[in-house]
Amino acid sequence: MNGIMDNSFLVEEAYNQEAGVVQHIFNGVHSVNRLSGLDDHAWNMSFTQEWPVPDQTHQFSYAVAYSLTETGGQSENGLADVMLNYRFQAFFDEKSLTAFAPRFSLVLPTGNADQGFGTDTLGYQWNLPFSTTVGDRWFVHANAGLTYLPEAGPSPREDLTNYNLGASAIYCVSDRLHLMLEWVGSWNDEVGGTCQFAALISPGVRYAFNFANDSQLVLGVAAPVGLTRHAPDIGMFLYVSFEHFFHQEKSK
Repeated sequence: MNGIMDNSFLVEEAYNQEAGVVQHIFNGVHSVNRLSGLDDHAWNMSFTQEWPVPDQTHQFSYAVAYSLTETGGQSENGLADVMLNYRFQAFFDEKSLTAFAPRFSLVLPTGNADQGFGTDTLGYQWNLPFSTTVGDRWFVHANAGLTYLPEAGPSPREDLTNYNLGASAIYCVSDRLHLMLEWVGSWNDEVGGTCQFAALISPGVRYAFNFANDSQLVLGVAAPVGLTRHAPDIGMFLYVSFEHFFHQEKSK
């Protein structure tokens, strides 16, 4: 666990958790959106745990999200929709670190749709993460996926389909210090038949602290910038990850 094999911040990597290793991830995103003319502010926070079941071939994870928003001086906060995720390590080359790990997720209707924190329906998400290395110091990741939300609320209820693309490039200054550049884009259906496209670019940095018991703490920060009208104008992204063994085979 000496080098960093984490998620990019906004783009999903394709490396499942190794046998016996669990990862805890906290993300916090502060964004400002001036589209409405009211300088909307939002904090979106999430906690994720990733578990091998029982080894790297299969991975289960869940993500719990919480949002705080302020619009025109009025603030609201609440739990967002919870996600349950299964990911299959379809391909992994240990030499080139090339990997492909398709994911299927259930989107549970735990958020309040009237406040904009949920969809009030059981949704389904598919994502196709691909990762590889280029030379000795570069990692690249790519994502393509969609989310299907049947009869999403509030009223009038409609079937919504959202599409996402993403890519990231990571330069390894050292095993423990990485410079990052990410791009993500999404096409989101809205009630009423409209579709909004949002894209942003995000430069960032992350640093790892390795401990004697083979655990690892990774801290990161990024500055996402909106590229389209429906993306937040500017933001701040905070990342904390902790990996450790929950089970190790005893040496013979």
